[in-house]
Amino acid sequence: MTTRLNPYLNFSTQTSEAMDFYQTVFGGELTKSTFAETPGVPGVEESESNKIMHSQLETEGGLALMAADVPASMGEPGTNSVISLSGEDEAELRGYWDKLSGSGSVTVPLEKAPWGDSFG
Repeated sequence: MTTRLNPYLNFSTQTSEAMDFYQTVFGGELTKSTFAETPGVPGVEESESNKIMHSQLETEGGLALMAADVPASMGEPGTNSVISLSGEDEAELRGYWDKLSGSGSVTVPLEKAPWGDSFG
């Protein structure tokens, strides 16, 4: 297996919805496990048992994205997350970009960067 680095997003309660959205963008197989399905995780209150302990989206093209809800005992999740998507297939990248930016906030438009790749 090739070594790879996977983005892992943390949310308070929105993991399921976020991962469903990313699946509409990238396709692929999405798995989700709740804390209730994984008993014995320390610091998780019963009221949080339906939170997502781990979710993973994997595509045929080799993309992988993971996410989880953070129980209150583990503190607040980060409020500033960034996902970088790169590649050589301009049409494929543009398709993902259009879906991601449709409901997001664009700070840098997707265009050719000085180093030659498309970036946004």
